[in-house]
Amino acid sequence: MQPFDSARLHFRPLTADDTAGMFELDSDPAVHRYLGGIGGQMVSEPAQSAAVIKFIQQQYAETGVGRWAVVLRETGEFMGWAGLKLVAGPINNETNFYDLGYRFIPRFWSQGYGFEAARAWFDYAFETLRLPRICAYADWHNVASRRILTEIGMRQGPRFLVQGVPCIWYEADAPPQP
Repeated sequence: MQPFDSARLHFRPLTADDTAGMFELDSDPAVHRYLGGIGGQMVSEPAQSAAVIKFIQQQYAETGVGRWAVVLRETGEFMGWAGLKLVAGPINNETNFYDLGYRFIPRFWSQGYGFEAARAWFDYAFETLRLPRICAYADWHNVASRRILTEIGMRQGPRFLVQGVPCIWYEADAPPQP
């Protein structure tokens, strides 16, 4: 997989140089508001963020996919991450599915970046990786994230619990090839 761009964003694999940005992201209580038990624990020191990056890099090696850094093209700023992850599961009675996810530092919220990143990875999953299906899930109360998943073309599925957190399932099948 090669780095790629959308209109305002650059997507590339995470590196150790992203530790400070990942720490800013994952140590912010606002970021964790809707993550509960579904998005990892809030970190308290940069070494924890470095370990998360190593874990994600291991996913790249083992599965060929993982969450990637999202960088603002105009400034080069680390904004957060987005991408696909192969999830063994079971989650919502699903196993071995490609999960679409995204997470941004709060100063980048409410500017359309979440939608842009999700749409870019939705298209990349089907057009470049030729995946047959992708899935996602979000905390039931996270209205903004749920709206993004619907707007990029994912179908809403059932409500279910992950570690006691009410979530909603989304999925999309690859469009028919011409």
